[in-house]
Amino acid sequence: MKIAILGAGISGLALARFLIEGGLPREHVTLFEGSRAVGGLCASKTVEGFTYDVTGGHILYSKDAPAMAWMKACAGGDGAFVAQERHTKIRFGDRWVHYPFENGLGDLPQSANFDCLKGYIEAWHRRQVDGSRAPEQFGAWVRWRFGDGIARHFMDPYNAKVWKRELDFLSSDWVAGRVPDAPVDDVLRSSIGIRTEGYTHQSMFFYPRKGGFQAITDGIASTVLDRVRLATPVRVVERTRAGWKVNGEEFDSVVSTLALTDLPGLVRDLPHAASDAMRSLEYNSITCLLVALARPEHPKLSWIYLPHHEQGPTNRVTYMSNYAPGMAPAGKSSLLCEVTHPGGAPYPGPGLEGEVLEGLERAGILRRDEVLFTDRTSTRHAYVVFDAAYHARRRAIFDWMEQVGLVPLGRFGRFEYDNSDQCVIKARELAGRLLGRARQG
Repeated sequence: MKIAILGAGISGLALARFLIEGGLPREHVTLFEGSRAVGGLCASKTVEGFTYDVTGGHILYSKDAPAMAWMKACAGGDGAFVAQERHTKIRFGDRWVHYPFENGLGDLPQSANFDCLKGYIEAWHRRQVDGSRAPEQFGAWVRWRFGDGIARHFMDPYNAKVWKRELDFLSSDWVAGRVPDAPVDDVLRSSIGIRTEGYTHQSMFFYPRKGGFQAITDGIASTVLDRVRLATPVRVVERTRAGWKVNGEEFDSVVSTLALTDLPGLVRDLPHAASDAMRSLEYNSITCLLVALARPEHPKLSWIYLPHHEQGPTNRVTYMSNYAPGMAPAGKSSLLCEVTHPGGAPYPGPGLEGEVLEGLERAGILRRDEVLFTDRTSTRHAYVVFDAAYHARRRAIFDWMEQVGLVPLGRFGRFEYDNSDQCVIKARELAGRLLGRARQG
């Protein structure tokens, strides 16, 4: 069975490797990659000795131990990674607030602490009394879950900065299973200054010693690189009586990790219902700025959140050079700043760097005289946006794809909010199904 895999990001590379390791002849696997390097959303870039991840700060952790072990083994094993404790804060005026926000109420000014605790307890009490289900709109869900105080002081401004949309335009589906519910006792303790911890599943993470997060995808690619056609964008995908053609070449099966929004321009004879559903999927783009600093070290932080407008357009800052010793030259350090924008909108203009640095200076994160240079990378598909029509659109798309045997995979190949480990897990599962089909003839 000859398989074409469209895209050589982490999903496509992992699938190729699982297929070949599972016994499919390597000459039966072909990856088409439009760029000149593998990695996709896991790519990293090095400028003057400073390395950063171009689509935001990535970390390696997983509840699936075999998947994490496999990713580490592909990239050189345990010795090729740094084990890190997560140190994450929220910048609130001139204060550092413990993360997640509801576990750090005691770090707030007294009036904000009171607002947030009062709202949280009122929301918790209402849920106990009326047994209400989670609202479908994200903005309403925030108040149902956290109350008015946390919504006003943190959740509303932060999420408006990230999503660039009215919060009730978003559905609450994307937070299902991603936001653990803090016990009310923990929130009470945090409010009076007794430290509590949330998101403990991320309390430890791993990061490659060299090469940025792309070291993982480079490692996965190392045994299948001969099957990757770099600088070979997919131009045409069409069905045949026996299977498929990609750029005129025949295959028995096609797995697409390309963004669903791009398929209408590539797949011939695509029905209008599926095409319209693909084109109307919502997503966000991202521009990431490396800020190289003439500062020997940072505070002991992993990443921070900047929820407020006066802190500039950046929503999250990764203390990039804290992740591994080789991320910056000796005696210097670096930040990675994330700025999102709606998918399809123009990328930010040349004034972005000044706005970012001015906001970071106002927030007390850096001094302008420390800045050596900045470097930016913009990525068109970065975040899946869940709106009210999300599920209906995907049903229309996947009904057609299943009918014709075009297999979707990956964060934007399926338009799912998957981290890198989940991409590997789903590639592993798909490889098992495809290998079973190949064995059956």
